[in-house]
Amino acid sequence: MTQFVTFHLAEHLYGIDVHDVQEVLPARTVSPVPLAPHDVAGLVNLRGQVVLAADLRARLGLPGHDDRQMLVVVSTPTDPVALLVDRIGEVVDVGPDRFEQPPATLDPELRTLLRGTYKLDDRLLLELDVHAAIA
Repeated sequence: MTQFVTFHLAEHLYGIDVHDVQEVLPARTVSPVPLAPHDVAGLVNLRGQVVLAADLRARLGLPGHDDRQMLVVVSTPTDPVALLVDRIGEVVDVGPDRFEQPPATLDPELRTLLRGTYKLDDRLLLELDVHAAIA
């Protein structure tokens, strides 16, 4: 069994391995960074530490923003990164028998961001490759 912290972007349900998640917080003020790539929302102050905030909607090619944004702070080998998401879901346990690779017909750039999908009872859980998404 693998545990995933789940979150929503638009109508999609994504998951990140619970071991990669440092904390989940309500969105904070994000200071834009001039000339930053379109998927960098800016910088955010987390208890005195300046952290990069990545816009997952932009990175995944999803339109617009939800006003109820949350931050999923993930650990990386160097510094934590805050991922802007619409809302947080639950922590779910999923067995390997529900796993499938992303379909070959999926856009190749998006395939690099997803490790695969898990078939839940009522929907699909898309496993985000955190390190690819923030690279």
